[in-house]
Amino acid sequence: MFKRQAKPIDEILQQFMRQEGLETPLQQKRLLDSWETVTGTMVARYTGEKYIKNQTLHVKITNPALRQDLSMMRSQLIKRLNGEVGAMVIADIRIY
Repeated sequence: MFKRQAKPIDEILQQFMRQEGLETPLQQKRLLDSWETVTGTMVARYTGEKYIKNQTLHVKITNPALRQDLSMMRSQLIKRLNGEVGAMVIADIRIY
């Protein structure tokens, strides 16, 4: 008889998701979901639609003063959001 190579289930799932092209959309979803955690509930109240296109996070902020503050914090937000997901998902943020 031969001995089988046992692999942990998380390794098998990660390999399957990568092969099927599901890893990136899942990471993008996690990043969008972590917006409130990273920015806080006050910012989340003024957040409209948000989506990712071409490694750029597009976020609609309804408060002009808050929009300006977040625009100046773009590099910090990128680092914190990518850190929350554990991967380089976005390279830029466009706040409008």
